[in-house]
Amino acid sequence: MADILPLHLDALPADDRPARVSALEPLLVSANDLAKLLRLSVRTIRALDASGKLPRPLRISPGCVRWKFDEIRSWVAAGAPDRAMWERIRARK
Repeated sequence: MADILPLHLDALPADDRPARVSALEPLLVSANDLAKLLRLSVRTIRALDASGKLPRPLRISPGCVRWKFDEIRSWVAAGAPDRAMWERIRARK
């Protein structure tokens, strides 16, 4: 078992590598993950969500709330507007 090395994308032949390494990024993030990404507390994330200052999350089940990773990146790039403004910006695109 000691002779098995961890597999890294660089170790793969070029033809076997994924087309985009960024495809390995998560599609959805939890409140805990979002807090880490934005360097905020989970409590602050929940307060921002409740006050409409974050993009609308997906409510997958009663205890499972997730945000789209790509949407969070776009939201931050747009200056982190409140939810109403963000939805108007997205509707224009």
